[in-house]
Amino acid sequence: MLLSPAYTYPDQLATQLRQHGYAVLGPRGVCELAGCSLADLQALGRSWHDLPPDQHLKDGGRYRKRRHASFVVEGGSVTQVPHRAHWQPVEYNALHGGMERWFDAMQPEVVAQPAWRALLQSLARVAGDLRGPQPWYVEAHQFRIDTEGGIGRPTPEGAHRDGVDLVAVFLVAREGIKGGETRVFQADGPAGQRFTLTEPWSVLLLDDARVIHETTPIQPVEAGGRCHRDTLVLTARAGGFQDA
Repeated sequence: MLLSPAYTYPDQLATQLRQHGYAVLGPRGVCELAGCSLADLQALGRSWHDLPPDQHLKDGGRYRKRRHASFVVEGGSVTQVPHRAHWQPVEYNALHGGMERWFDAMQPEVVAQPAWRALLQSLARVAGDLRGPQPWYVEAHQFRIDTEGGIGRPTPEGAHRDGVDLVAVFLVAREGIKGGETRVFQADGPAGQRFTLTEPWSVLLLDDARVIHETTPIQPVEAGGRCHRDTLVLTARAGGFQDA
C-alpha cells in the first residue's frame, strides 16, 4: 500500500519548511501558490512526451530522459540565461559530480507559457521567505524515468543534497508503475519520513541545507508494460549557479 504524504496549506508553507526542512503541497495548493489553474499545469505536461535520452548516466542505464534550462528570477522578472551545462561537485553527487553535463534544452514553447513563469516566480517567493529576497538562480530539469529495461532509478546517486537553497520536486505523471517512494532525512540527524507522491502536480519542497532526499527505483506493475514517472525538478540558489 502506498503511504500518502501529509499536505501543507500554502499559508503554512514557510513555517513547515523552517520547522521540518521540507513540505508537501497537493495540486490545489500548488495552483494557489502559483496563481494558475490545474489545466494550465496539465498543458505543460504534454512536453514530457518529447524528452531525449540522458546521455550521461554513469551506471550505464537507459532509463532516463531529460531536458534542462536555467533562469534568473528577481522580483517579478524571470530571465532565461543562455543554455549552459549542469554541474555539481562530488560532495553533493558522488555518481555524476565533477563533470559538465550538457542536456538538451527545454523547448521554447514550454518556457513561454504563463504557467511556467508562475511556477518559477512562486519558487523564488518561497526561497525568499527562507533566505530573504534576492536574485534566485533557478535550474529546471524535466525528467522521465521509464521501465523499458525492467527498472528505472529516479535518483541513481542515492540519498543526496543538491548544493542549492531550495529544491522543488513536482510529480507530473505516474503511469503503470510500482515503487517510486520518496524519502527525506535530516542531514545531521536520524529522523526521516517516507511517502509516495501520486497526485499529478503535487510538489515536495526541500530546504537543501537541512535535509537529504532520494526516490526508490520503479518497476512496471505488469511485465512488459511501457511505464514511466515524470517529474519537474526546480532548484533555487543564491549568489549564482553552480559551475565547474
